[in-house]
Amino acid sequence: MTTQIRDLDHYKELYRQSVESPEQFWDKEAKTFTWFKAYDEVCTWDFEKPAVKWFLNGKMNITYNCIDRHLADKADQVAILWEPNDPKDEAVRYTYQELHDEVCKCANGLKALGIEKGDRVVFYMPMVAELAIAVLACARIGAVHSVVFAGFSAQALADRVDDAKAKMIICSDFNKRGAKNIAVKEVVDQAMNIGCKSVETVLVHQNTGAEVTWNTEKDKWWHKEINHQSTICAPEEMDAEDMLFILYTSGSTGKPKGVVHTCGGYMVYTCFTFKNVFQYQPGDIYWCTADIGWITGHSYIVYGPLLAGATTLMFEGVPTFPDAGRFWEICEKHKVNQFYTAPTAIRALMACGDDIPNKYDLSSIKVLGSVGEPINEEAWHWYDKKIGKGNAPIVDTWWQTETGGIMITPLPGITDTKPTFASYPMPGIQAVLVNSEGQELKENNVEGLLCIKHPWPSILRTTYGDHERCRQVYFSPFKGMYFTGDGARRDEDGRIRVIGRVDDVINVSGHRMGTAEVENAINEHPQVIESAVVGYPHEIKGQGIYAYVISQGKALDDAFRKEISDVVRREIGPIAKPDKIQFVTGLPKTRSGKIMRRILRKIASNDAANLGDVSTLLNPDVVEELKKSALV
Repeated sequence: MTTQIRDLDHYKELYRQSVESPEQFWDKEAKTFTWFKAYDEVCTWDFEKPAVKWFLNGKMNITYNCIDRHLADKADQVAILWEPNDPKDEAVRYTYQELHDEVCKCANGLKALGIEKGDRVVFYMPMVAELAIAVLACARIGAVHSVVFAGFSAQALADRVDDAKAKMIICSDFNKRGAKNIAVKEVVDQAMNIGCKSVETVLVHQNTGAEVTWNTEKDKWWHKEINHQSTICAPEEMDAEDMLFILYTSGSTGKPKGVVHTCGGYMVYTCFTFKNVFQYQPGDIYWCTADIGWITGHSYIVYGPLLAGATTLMFEGVPTFPDAGRFWEICEKHKVNQFYTAPTAIRALMACGDDIPNKYDLSSIKVLGSVGEPINEEAWHWYDKKIGKGNAPIVDTWWQTETGGIMITPLPGITDTKPTFASYPMPGIQAVLVNSEGQELKENNVEGLLCIKHPWPSILRTTYGDHERCRQVYFSPFKGMYFTGDGARRDEDGRIRVIGRVDDVINVSGHRMGTAEVENAINEHPQVIESAVVGYPHEIKGQGIYAYVISQGKALDDAFRKEISDVVRREIGPIAKPDKIQFVTGLPKTRSGKIMRRILRKIASNDAANLGDVSTLLNPDVVEELKKSALV
């Protein structure tokens, strides 16, 4: 199995090896997996094109390595432990043998419905075990999965289906989420009416049994198509560089980009990071609270844990239903050993008071993880004291959809931890800070732009259908480097603190939201002339969405604000609704017509005293108006 880092000296030695001889280092890791045909070469790369390939001509199947190879000694061990939305309902356990059988049945069902190697399948599902099963079934037969978070709107779903040219959508009838039943199939129906012309089949999982509208030509029930299938399905032989999945992420332009990950490199890196970042030991119960609609769910609910032969917990519900003790009740009930969640959830639960976590026995927890955005110091200390009781190291992990796996993090019990610092790069990750000219800042106590110098196995390969966009966004800013889009600071001991995005992307509750995407949605309202969106500090979400709106022929009141929010909800989804909408008569622009977002960010953040020189603006007078009517 993958190397597990034992102590600080071992980490330093592995890191040295990974930088001095990256191919030798990753060759050793890759050889711990089952390959149907050995690879000819470990890695070739050119960041100019970009063209990166790992484990060239190697043949494998990621689900064979996730499931089949564990059957000899782990057939009866729990692979997926599923905890339902309502605590009154029973948890469901799938052993590795049962998971194998369910994945094979689903894979055979997909094939019977016409899904072949290379076809794209889009998911719009709740956090039920069938989502993980069907994702693995796609990978088993060589179909490309693209999971869309089931809080996105019909328009956002249709955009992603159309971009991927998906042949099938897999959804549920309804989502159970807290006290609500959300009509998921209805959203899919709306998306099908908007676009989705490539879709031949909509496979519907009966999650609640509530009535849904039915298209007899395209709609199929999961239980009728899957449940009777054979439990034997040979895994498709995949090339290491064959596409595994597309995951859409917001960028600084309006159109979401489909990040492409491939089979071999992603397999090697997610397993290596999972075992080491969480120091997983046989028999541990590991829980990541993310949704599989995000990269965290892909890498650290499904693939990483299963590749390592772990028991991974999936939770259908929300942290505050039926009350704010739900997370801690689950940790106590299942004796969770590693707990991985987002700072947004930590801050929301912290606001509910210390009495709630104090009711629960959390002594089983050995490692606490944080993901999605940099965790603030107050939340870090609360998490450490109230949940970890000072005994569970916090791994404040930094990584991205595009990186596929964790890049910078403390290692529990091995490296030190410092509040707000992601700390040290994983072996194989050559993280550097550069100035705006691309010159590397080698000393400590500096601030710069975070780049990576050498490819790692799970680096994105392209943006689906638009390779030039991939080159422009990630590889053209600084020659010979992958640009993360984040600013960072390195302290006197070499620890890295990620400060946040330097482009027009807002991190709302760990979800990256392109400002252009939100502006495009706001501008769909017929009475909106122009809008500008920025992020501002939000005590729960980390960043909130602040919209400046120029309108015509409409009363500037809360009813109008609700109309705008409803448009955004319809176009993107509830997660993109502005927290604040300020009506303005103009926006600060340069003489070339570019909106000066720096000024808008300062005003939204209640820092209007430090705007700097505004005299060069085309319309400097508008700044005073913005300051006077600011919603701060």
